[in-house]
Amino acid sequence: MPSLDPVFAELRSIMAPYAARLDAKKDDATELYLDTRFLQKNKKPLFFGAVQVKKAFVSFHLMPVYARPGLLDGLSPALKKRMQGKSCFNFAEVDKPLFKELAGLTKAAFASYEEQGFV
Repeated sequence: MPSLDPVFAELRSIMAPYAARLDAKKDDATELYLDTRFLQKNKKPLFFGAVQVKKAFVSFHLMPVYARPGLLDGLSPALKKRMQGKSCFNFAEVDKPLFKELAGLTKAAFASYEEQGFV
């Protein structure tokens, strides 16, 4: 099985630019986990996203698309195929065109959280 390190590095590079305005709960060689600083009613921070190395793939979690499914309108069938659940995308290899689309989606997701006052 090929190494997932290049996949993680590419996906991390999509998520990392938002870390400065969010709260990085974990940032190491296998995971980047970002919460907002917005506290929900339960006093816990609102989750933004994460990139996590799993056994056979790398997961890219993007919570704003769960809260606002309309962000997924116009998503390519190829990227939709990578979805697991409502807000997670899994990759076992680098796919530059899909990563570019995912970067655009992440930018829109961050903007959505900004509009809602979460960032």
